[in-house]
Amino acid sequence: MPNFNFTLHHASLIVADTVASLTFYCDVLGMQQTDRPDLGFPGAWLQLGAQQIHLLELENPDPVTGRPEHGGRDRHIALSVQELAPVREVLDKNGIAYTLSKSGRQALFCRDPDGNALEILQRA
Repeated sequence: MPNFNFTLHHASLIVADTVASLTFYCDVLGMQQTDRPDLGFPGAWLQLGAQQIHLLELENPDPVTGRPEHGGRDRHIALSVQELAPVREVLDKNGIAYTLSKSGRQALFCRDPDGNALEILQRA
């Protein structure tokens, strides 16, 4: 078996409104926007250390309603933080619903304005 030593470079999420998504990701979660080339459609790139999240304002082929309430039972990306409590506080302050991990880990699941699921877990 080959060993390519993969690392994650970026994850892409489809959004309906880049500006609304940037409010969530940058203003609420504190992520930083980085340069993005002109790809012929709206969007934004967010820098998270060496990795990125690419927001793509494109027609969404997936349903945005009828998704599981708990994001752990849906497609999601997982982000780690040093402390989970401040994240809970900012989500509560902004009225953003979340569920706690069903595994008992220090983690929560929330959704962005387009229903994309995010897991946010406390580093061990």
